[in-house]
Amino acid sequence: QVQLVESGGGSVQPGGSLRLSCTGSGFTWSNRDMGWVRQAPGKELEWVASILSDGSGTSHADSVKGRFTISRDNVKKTLYLQMNNLKPEDTAVYFCRRCWAERMCLTHDAGGQGTQVTVSS
Repeated sequence: QVQLVESGGGSVQPGGSLRLSCTGSGFTWSNRDMGWVRQAPGKELEWVASILSDGSGTSHADSVKGRFTISRDNVKKTLYLQMNNLKPEDTAVYFCRRCWAERMCLTHDAGGQGTQVTVSS
């Protein structure tokens, strides 16, 4: 059974940083592209970033480009999202997904717990 577990969220002030992590089981980690999506209160799910299975390519949403960086460690079977210069509009629950394309990230692997990120002064 596929399981994705996110961690690393928390409360920070604007301009602060957090690093999210995601571990996976029940599938061959190194074969799968991975991505992050987020859902803010009262808003639709939003794609954040994706990374190819071997880490050779990444893609970031315009809203986070230059501030967030997706990465992965295939030995540790862990996906990361380094978030710098956080803004209040980054407040959301963040989920990891097995995906590359935005559309797949928004529809695949739904049902995870996610990790809450709150940016507030």
